[in-house]
Amino acid sequence: RQSQSITFFTSAAYTGDAGSTSYEVGEFTEAVALLDITAVSGTSPTMDLKAQVNADNGSTWFDLTDGAFTQKTATGQTALKLTNFGKYLRFYQDIGGTATPTFTFSLTVVLKN
Repeated sequence: RQSQSITFFTSAAYTGDAGSTSYEVGEFTEAVALLDITAVSGTSPTMDLKAQVNADNGSTWFDLTDGAFTQKTATGQTALKLTNFGKYLRFYQDIGGTATPTFTFSLTVVLKN
């Protein structure tokens, strides 16, 4: 395949910390992660979102160097270029703040050879 688009997080309201489903992406050499935040609520909400890699889809995940979005506090769209991501890829969200911080967002990755 020349390219593939994978949705790691469908558009929904998310709270707390969670990892996305992992996907085998070893046949691809580059990617662009497209983050679309459409709503934010709570008091002082923050979201850290990073790419993680794994060689065998096991339980130990490693943060991808240069694979983190800058911390988010508001709505907006951001793209992040990913390289050297190995065989399996997932994303991990860490949402903080008080009064039930919530981010409504989607994350799609376009992979290319």
